[in-house]
Amino acid sequence: MHRFALEQASGAIILGKTNLDEFGMGSTTENSAFRVTCNPWDRRRVPGGSSGGSAAAVAQHQCIAALGSDTGGSIRQPASFCGVVGLKPTFGLLSRHGLMSYASSFDCIGPVTSSVEDAAIVLSVMSTPAQKIDSTMQMASSSLYHEHLPDIERMRTRPLLGRRFAIVKETIGPGVDISVVDCIVTAARDIEKLGGVVDVISCPSFHLGLPAYYILAVSEASSNLARYDNIRFGAADSSRSEDFGDEVKRRILMGSYALSAGHSDSYYKRAQEVRSMVEVDLITKLKTYDALLTPAAPTPAYRANEKTEDPLAMFSGDMMTVNVNLCGLPAIVVRGGKVLVEDKLLPVGVQLIGRPFGEATLLEIAHIFELCTWNNTN
Repeated sequence: MHRFALEQASGAIILGKTNLDEFGMGSTTENSAFRVTCNPWDRRRVPGGSSGGSAAAVAQHQCIAALGSDTGGSIRQPASFCGVVGLKPTFGLLSRHGLMSYASSFDCIGPVTSSVEDAAIVLSVMSTPAQKIDSTMQMASSSLYHEHLPDIERMRTRPLLGRRFAIVKETIGPGVDISVVDCIVTAARDIEKLGGVVDVISCPSFHLGLPAYYILAVSEASSNLARYDNIRFGAADSSRSEDFGDEVKRRILMGSYALSAGHSDSYYKRAQEVRSMVEVDLITKLKTYDALLTPAAPTPAYRANEKTEDPLAMFSGDMMTVNVNLCGLPAIVVRGGKVLVEDKLLPVGVQLIGRPFGEATLLEIAHIFELCTWNNTN
């Protein structure tokens, strides 16, 4: 409610609440008590998740902006599936006040919009000094991110001259749809035409991020959701097993096991060590490059029910996004083009990963890319 009050104070009109996976646990918005949200590009497909309702609403022009929560990619993957812009800020930039916790060391609130400029405007409002401080905040100063974006009329011929980018080799290898790889390669060529330098680099620890993330996330979820015991929270006349959906119960059980005596060192402690490895690897690369370039998801939007019977396959769909949350880095997804899947054109998003608290630079780069490639990606 506090977050809504901030936006209303800035003149925004709040239309309502969008659909999402229960407690943010899912990648398709199929784990919701309020039915399934359809992808506006193809109603047979999912909009992504967990913030699929926000992405679908923006893509269908029901609103100009929506909020999402991003624990392991839940803003960025739906943005890719629905062909919109999704921004995950640096962990600690924004207050988490009013956010229902899934995994407290990962959860971030961010905007889903139809343009990078709109994302910058919403982020400027969200980072106002009026926001309530919480224990995760590392920087309380605000910035008017949108006021520093270059106007297309004032852009130089090569507006990214002097900027350095890198494609993470591990994100365009086996398991990634060839059409998605083609969109990343095309985006890299567009960046080079705009004056940027694009290298291909290896992040050896990148593939370790996914299992480490899920061990840590479900462990934190198990601890956070323990409060819903129908004594402190929840309905007094029902059991926890009746209140929670299957995916939530699955993750609570996984987390409880990972934290149990005799297993915490084997799972939780080792996952924390891997988290540190991934963080060192990515932040070291970002000392050389202004942004890292990856897909936002290994495939275009899934068909409905395609992943529901195979949780591991659904988890693997987060392989492009979870490392950003492990490191607390900012990342933005912009339109990278459209691909023909069966009989429909589906959008593909390009993810740009920036330096900690480097939202201003990240938004400027994404804004330039968006304006200069608009005809190619829309």
